[in-house]
Amino acid sequence: MELKPGSRWKSAVCDGEFVVVRPPKGGGELSCGGAPVVPHAAEKPAGGAVAADQAGGTQLGKRYTDEESGVVILASKGGAGSLALDGRPLAMQDAKKLPASD
Repeated sequence: MELKPGSRWKSAVCDGEFVVVRPPKGGGELSCGGAPVVPHAAEKPAGGAVAADQAGGTQLGKRYTDEESGVVILASKGGAGSLALDGRPLAMQDAKKLPASD
């Protein structure tokens, strides 16, 4: 799987859909809910279920990142599965603080 900036992916086991904002430095496998993601235009495999240890969910409009690889993923549709890259869970990125307008 080649994660390019702007490429669109979807979960194979839940409703989650994602856009790559920044690809990982060395490549890797993006998964959601314990199963590898599939290209947005591809058919979703039948019979998949979210793994119990990967059921943290993703929220619409939130960015998920991994400091080790530098990857940043935007959730374009929320889902029940959690995102991971090569088995490492992705953390929700905090919003940047805006300067005070005093």
